[in-house]
Amino acid sequence: MAELIQTYGEVVRDAGGEEYTVHAYGEARGDGNWEGWLEFHSSLGAVRRTNRETTQPNLEALRYWASGLEPVYFDGAFSRAS
Repeated sequence: MAELIQTYGEVVRDAGGEEYTVHAYGEARGDGNWEGWLEFHSSLGAVRRTNRETTQPNLEALRYWASGLEPVYFDGAFSRAS
């Protein structure tokens, strides 16, 4: 089951100007590793999600990865999200 790892204060805007908040999510895999992805949530209820952005050996490592993301990363991830 997916777990919310971190919510960011930065906002990403689409081409039409709609604002999205950024959230990192993760989920344990059967092999014990954790995979992480980003979700972008608009105030109108739209959600865009990336495919897997990272695989980490445990939850603590995934949290560390999420804590180091910068706004420029969000822009690229938003363009990859569907």
